[in-house]
Amino acid sequence: QVQVVESGGGLVQTGGSLRLSCAASGSFFSISTMAWYRQAPGKQRELVANITSSGNTNYEDSVKGRFTISRDNAKNTMYLQMNSLKLEDTAVYYCNAAFRIRSGGARNLYDYWGQGTQVTVSS
Repeated sequence: QVQVVESGGGLVQTGGSLRLSCAASGSFFSISTMAWYRQAPGKQRELVANITSSGNTNYEDSVKGRFTISRDNAKNTMYLQMNSLKLEDTAVYYCNAAFRIRSGGARNLYDYWGQGTQVTVSS
């Protein structure tokens, strides 16, 4: 059993900052790629950024230069530092993590999603 829990969302003014956290817990061997997704009202869920276990990162174009994804492997936690927030950043932000878990004698990768945390940017 593993869990992924997001935190850090809230209400912030345009130009402000927030830091989201994604904490993983449970029984697993390691965590491979972790990612942040978001879903705005009336729109499909989209990838915001991801980060590999070794620290390689990838960002959606609209957040480049404003958001920074990072992870602390010792704490099994991923972060998303969001600066210069815009109205269009308003969304529910979801954490996704690929866990390496032993199942039936094999160690395979399984994706788990957090429950989401609301980020609302206002004028």
